[in-house]
Amino acid sequence: MTKKIIHINKLTGKLSRRAMLGGSATVAMAIAQTAHGKAVQEGLSFTELIPDDPTKQVGTLAGEVGTRSGFEKVIKKPSDISSRSPLQDFYGIITPSDLHFERHHAGIPVIDPNKHELVIHGLVDKPMVFTVADLKRFPSVSRIAFLECSGNFRTGKEAMSPQDICGLTSQSEWTGVKLSTLFREVGVKPNASWFLAEGGDAAIMTRSIPVKKGWDDAIIAYGQNGEALRPEQGYPVRLFLPGWEGNTSIKWLRRLELGDAPWQTREETSKYSEGIKGGKIRQFSFDIDARSIITFPAFPAQVEKGWIEIRGLAWSGRGKVVKVEVSTDAGKSWHIAELQEPVLDKAHVRFRYLWHWNGAETEIMSRVTDETGYIQPTFKQLIEARGADSGYHFNPITAWQLKADGRVLNKPENVR
Repeated sequence: MTKKIIHINKLTGKLSRRAMLGGSATVAMAIAQTAHGKAVQEGLSFTELIPDDPTKQVGTLAGEVGTRSGFEKVIKKPSDISSRSPLQDFYGIITPSDLHFERHHAGIPVIDPNKHELVIHGLVDKPMVFTVADLKRFPSVSRIAFLECSGNFRTGKEAMSPQDICGLTSQSEWTGVKLSTLFREVGVKPNASWFLAEGGDAAIMTRSIPVKKGWDDAIIAYGQNGEALRPEQGYPVRLFLPGWEGNTSIKWLRRLELGDAPWQTREETSKYSEGIKGGKIRQFSFDIDARSIITFPAFPAQVEKGWIEIRGLAWSGRGKVVKVEVSTDAGKSWHIAELQEPVLDKAHVRFRYLWHWNGAETEIMSRVTDETGYIQPTFKQLIEARGADSGYHFNPITAWQLKADGRVLNKPENVR
């Protein structure tokens, strides 16, 4: 049986006259000729299409949108309401926009930017309505900062990767207009101490935010990593509050109301509030506490005895990371890791520590100290301080078990 490989363009349905390998717009199939002369269509895997010598064959021409290599299988892990960034697969500090984590309360709305408006009213001198075009006429700002869901912690199984444990954090360069600029435009009254941010999704997501944060570093963002916001991240405009829990950075932003007290919405009473010792509830715990995690070696990697560069990410919602320490003996001793520049305010930073592994079973872990002096706690310390794991703002030191055969597994703590 002989085979002839042909290529079909997914967009036009027409046959390509040249071999186009690795492009997203093509799919390959083989036409197999049987002994009886009957043509049979067979699917081919990506690796079967690799030429023996790529210098002897014209490659894919330039396209409208770039694609990843077919050899790179980097994906988020979706559920009905969220998907997690593959932290263990990243190289730098910027998360590719399509791999930024997602968290939705009623799906992703489709919003026409030419019809979308942002209303600012309440305790202001001059209530105003801004179109997206209006917002883009103001002086713009850009900053690199992380975003993290306050419920970003999972454990309980050995077969868990950094993506599984704390993949609800990502980092982008955000571009937009300072909220303080708009505050000046509408004239915020002196007695305004809170504002309500409201989204344009089916959940009508709302959160009460102190006005002080709006004057400080809040951004009305319309850009992400050099392009328009992705729909999953709030297109056409969103509120971005650097260093604060993700659900306060309201996506698909359509309204800001200034007032003199919090609104006590569902998302800050029955949700996103934390039970602590003595039967009390901790509310409006906006800041993301300092955290770090080793992303290599980590599950599902398997390593060999010898020199290993331990790598990971560290961040804090209260400012800059000043120190990351690594332990290779289950916390008995700690060593200073190298921080990769730039070390930015309220941003992920990469750390590295070169270690020679002798092949003996051990545990490796990291802990971060931020510029306020806060040191990342252990799981036990968090439970002792709060009484239980409430599901929010849980940032424990994460340990990896390194087995003698080189397998790396999560060390499960108490299951929530």
